[in-house]
Amino acid sequence: MKKSPLNFSSLSAQSLALVLLLSLGTGSTLKGTPLSPLASQPDWSLLQRYAGTITASEFENLLQKVYVPDGSWRKWITISHTQALISSSPGTAPITLALAPSGSISKSPERYWKSLAERSPQPGKPLSGMRIAIDPGHLGGSFAQMEARWFRIGNSRPVEEGEMTLLVAKLLKQRLESLGAQVWLTRTRNGATTPLRPDRLRNVAASSLQQEGQPITGIGLQHEAERLFYRVGEIRNRARLVNERIRPDLVICLHFNAEEWGDPMHPSLTDTNHLHLILSGAMSEEELLHEDERYTMLVKLLSGTHREELGASEAVSRALASATGLPPFIYHNGKAIPASGNPYLWIRNLLANRLFECPVVYCEPYVMNSRAVFNRVQMGDYSGQRNVGGVPLPSIFREYADAVAQGLADYYGSR
Repeated sequence: MKKSPLNFSSLSAQSLALVLLLSLGTGSTLKGTPLSPLASQPDWSLLQRYAGTITASEFENLLQKVYVPDGSWRKWITISHTQALISSSPGTAPITLALAPSGSISKSPERYWKSLAERSPQPGKPLSGMRIAIDPGHLGGSFAQMEARWFRIGNSRPVEEGEMTLLVAKLLKQRLESLGAQVWLTRTRNGATTPLRPDRLRNVAASSLQQEGQPITGIGLQHEAERLFYRVGEIRNRARLVNERIRPDLVICLHFNAEEWGDPMHPSLTDTNHLHLILSGAMSEEELLHEDERYTMLVKLLSGTHREELGASEAVSRALASATGLPPFIYHNGKAIPASGNPYLWIRNLLANRLFECPVVYCEPYVMNSRAVFNRVQMGDYSGQRNVGGVPLPSIFREYADAVAQGLADYYGSR
């Protein structure tokens, strides 16, 4: 039975606001390590479930090549042959994590998800026994303009990312179930899963702006409260649903990309169109100052998600590239690093792929305001193929869903 998203229905609005303010305040001052907005205090003792599951060389290799490539992890983590000393909360002793002896076969980490190596799919059902959560990116509906994922040209059909990802998610769910998977969606309709709203986050927004050294103005406070609602509170609520209720083997995050479009009522269209997928990692020293970000990074690393994310994302990227013919997107802002020899894969620290404790396939195909994509969105969803610029093509939504399903079938059916 599908379970509904977690909520805070047992708390009054006033109590919830107080809890959130207290959770923000549990971080120390800049002299120590504050928490990021709306984060809960980590339980560092839970890292002991990973004792003896990784060698020193594996630990350091993942830190340096995947999770913290600038080397700043050394300010909080000291690795020897037998153990790692990990700085946790201010004023407390470091966590001592035992490491596996070099050359030994490490024991499997304690985790709720199964890896490819732990699965035995049925013939013809490459995803049999898998639990998969699909996360349709953004909120859509009445929140689409607030989150700046909406534009329209004249009387055209609005291009709304939250609506589009939900349509793809529902199509993908059918395909994955036909391949044997159990599938959940983090949302089944447009709108928010969190009960939080911007007007209940103004105090938290003021603290957030103060931490970032930003002036607190009326418009700035409103924009920050809205950002905390749709980009932080909403994602944290979906992470609770995934980690505490669904507990899947894999999360598929569905998004559409975009270039700058300016005025959403008079947007700029572009000929640019591209594709990439994002893996968790590439954290900076500034991000690691947040105690909760250090903790969630270590959970991802120690539970072994990178190997699974890389394998599944490789397969999905090949299927998407084959289906769409799109070139790879290239980051030039220093926020991401290449994941492998595959030009479609990048490592970047995003809240969603960091908070989901299981492996994540995070898809960013198509540029919403490219002329080609805009024209296909206007055609809506349809079965079969239609003439698109002289070429017979499926609906863009089915092309997306079919390619992701094919990539996952290729990867998980390979064993």
